Amino acid sequence: MLAEVLIFVPSIARYRADFLLTRLKQAQIAALTQLATEDMIMPELEAELLANAEVYNVVLRRNEVRQLVLSSPVPGEIHATYDLRVAGPWELIRDAFALMIDPQNRIVRVIGYPVQEAGTLIEVTMETRPLRLAMLDYGLRILFLSALISVVTAFLLFIAVQRLLVLPIRRVVHHMQTYAEAPEDARRVIEPNADVEELRRAEEALKSMQTQLTAALRQKERLAQLGGAVAKISHDLRNILTTAQLFADRLEGSADPAVARSAPKLINSISRAVSLCEATLAFGKAEEPPPQLRRLNLAQLAGEVAEGEGLGAETQITCLIDIPPGLTIRADGEQLHRVLSNLMRNARQAIEATGQPGTIELSAGEDEGEWWIRVGDTGPGLPPKAREHLFSAFQGGARKGGTGLGLAIAAELVRGHGGRLELARSDAEGTEFTIHLPKETTESFA
Repeated sequence: MLAEVLIFVPSIARYRADFLLTRLKQAQIAALTQLATEDMIMPELEAELLANAEVYNVVLRRNEVRQLVLSSPVPGEIHATYDLRVAGPWELIRDAFALMIDPQNRIVRVIGYPVQEAGTLIEVTMETRPLRLAMLDYGLRILFLSALISVVTAFLLFIAVQRLLVLPIRRVVHHMQTYAEAPEDARRVIEPNADVEELRRAEEALKSMQTQLTAALRQKERLAQLGGAVAKISHDLRNILTTAQLFADRLEGSADPAVARSAPKLINSISRAVSLCEATLAFGKAEEPPPQLRRLNLAQLAGEVAEGEGLGAETQITCLIDIPPGLTIRADGEQLHRVLSNLMRNARQAIEATGQPGTIELSAGEDEGEWWIRVGDTGPGLPPKAREHLFSAFQGGARKGGTGLGLAIAAELVRGHGGRLELARSDAEGTEFTIHLPKETTESFA
């Protein structure tokens, strides 16, 4: 439609102006023929000149004298006067369309400049029917030509869109469908080759997403296989530890005082190992047993964890426990032991990696809404890569050879209590984790 307007509107206005100028030229030739003879021409010749010019009369102004050169009877009143000397583009367009929509034959006066400086003004009187019929014929031809140009342009645009957009989009859709059938197959990842920059960026983004998803699925498959293997090992290890637990029970009745004192600790350690194997089997099923909440003394539990991790007075790593002796919390003792053990083991290993003495500090407190436990160390801090996936299984390992399971399990156990485990700080001066255990949420378990 825009092409039709830009082509048709000025063309039809220009055609009308050219048609009227042609009539003025023909009338000027007829008038000059009359002026070239000294005698009066015959009426029949004058009528023939006017008929050839297709006008009724011709007025020519020369040397400031206005002269009616040729004349014949005018069949009606003059409807309008068109002065081509001062008509602008908008006037030409307006008059052209007004003439096309008016079906009646009108008598109009047309004024213009003579050619070749044959005078200062020429004026003719003519009918509008021949002009209107010529304009309609010309307009139909222009419309046909414009429509043909529009059809050709539309066809070329259609081919261009098919070539540059539709086919690449279909290719992307085909790759997505093919990839969805087997996302583990890396050969089905799309290779960007679109010529359009936007589509190429979309293909590159799709390739990146498919690559990451394929890697994640492969890792998930390996983790599933690893989980199955760990479950089998934990099952067999639990049976072995159960046998060791039976023999350890007999040590409590030993006559040796040192053996009798060590037997309870050995039994507790073996019991925790059995519980850990059972928890590993539950973790392999993507389940963690709900916490069995009871009142426990946090300072005593922290001392047991420190002793179990080998943090004694004779070691290079000092363990400071700043917990009020009377502070009791409601939690699952075994699960909280695992959480603190994981955090303190990570702290000890971080300090040992530096080869320098260090300190692990365990503090706790409470307010109206929650209990909080802080575990801090003077180690080198966590690397940036470890912080990105700190609580994700097999991704948050901070040391070489670590699996990244400890913090993931600890965070899950704390969430099971309705609380949260968060990294309070990690810089060159050390790392500090905070455990938040809400009182109201944990009370609801009782």
